[in-house]
Amino acid sequence: MNPEMNVQKNSDSGSYEAVVDGQVVGMIVYHTPRGEQRVTLSHTIVEPEYRGRGIASRLVKHALDDLRAQGLKLTNYCTFVADYIADHPEYKELVDSRFPGRATVPDRAPREGAN
Repeated sequence: MNPEMNVQKNSDSGSYEAVVDGQVVGMIVYHTPRGEQRVTLSHTIVEPEYRGRGIASRLVKHALDDLRAQGLKLTNYCTFVADYIADHPEYKELVDSRFPGRATVPDRAPREGAN
């Protein structure tokens, strides 16, 4: 049985955090450049014992949904986020065309079974 997980935004640390039983088990690190309407996502981390449970995907979805709700663009440096967007092309319009970042979104069809 998988314990319940919540995702929260921690503005103090600049991260979206996956929390299970009161402990942070994963995160996406972000930075908002001063005066800009975009957010930089740099990397996604999940504790080894929690990998393979879809936590990273839930973190990315939460972060991208939050950016969309705030009307912000994405500058991406995280390869996991790039692969997630390739599998969920409805998020591709969030990528800032002026500052896309180094982890470009692969131009491919979504993988079968991507969630």
